Amino acid sequence: MPAVRTLFLSDIHLGTRACQAEHLIEFLREHPAEQTYLIGDIVDFWAMHRGICWLPAHNTVVQKLLRRARHGERIVFIPGNHDEVLRDYPGVSFGGIEVHEEAIHTTADGRRLLLIHGDIFDQVTRHHRWVAVLGDMAYTQLVRLNLWLSWVRRKLGRSGYWSLAGYAKRKVKTALNFIFDFEDSAVRHARERGLDGVVCGHIHWAAIKEIDGLLYVNCGDWVDSCTAIVEHFDGRLELVVWRGSAQPAPLALSDATVRPTLPECPAPVADIVMKASR
Repeated sequence: MPAVRTLFLSDIHLGTRACQAEHLIEFLREHPAEQTYLIGDIVDFWAMHRGICWLPAHNTVVQKLLRRARHGERIVFIPGNHDEVLRDYPGVSFGGIEVHEEAIHTTADGRRLLLIHGDIFDQVTRHHRWVAVLGDMAYTQLVRLNLWLSWVRRKLGRSGYWSLAGYAKRKVKTALNFIFDFEDSAVRHARERGLDGVVCGHIHWAAIKEIDGLLYVNCGDWVDSCTAIVEHFDGRLELVVWRGSAQPAPLALSDATVRPTLPECPAPVADIVMKASR
């Protein structure tokens, strides 16, 4: 019996050491759904060109998704920039998983939402690919540093997960401006299409908010934040921050509507942080 009507997931980055596949497996186990949308960067082919880290848990994630498709759940894969090679196969079904460039999802309460990865709203990724690749490499190093810091925190008895990339994004004005520009571009695109909102990923910054009368939803990621969007059977959308089956931390729609104040500070790590969003 499905627990929710729809799941929205993005930026899992299978094939990298930073992928939080074990947490995702727990989340999928606890959230059977009628349909699941995979909104880009599910497999990180960019990182795999430099070296593959495909752990058993990554296989389990793929097997779980394929099994759900076989059992009748509709699963739609919308490729992102890190798995863009699959954009050459729109309309193809792999093991029951449909591949589409984008999709329109109608919620249970009648809202029509554009589902798109979101890299088209990122001018660096679109027009300066080499900068994006360098930034991706810098982000990989940032994540490795975060793994070391997490180990130190555990040794010191500190509980809970702390994200260095998330902290930097909140503190660096350039990164926050990038996020706001991305959100505004996504909403503007949905408005031009005559839709009620947009669901995307790409920037690793989960949110549910209303911008200029339209709904903006970002799924976040399974590298730093372990976040997903769920649609309940009444059409209500919820942002879920997953910290393990014993301690899920859901955020209701109304809890994620306020934009943070931009701090007045220099941005010495802005380039790294901006890439941490892609």
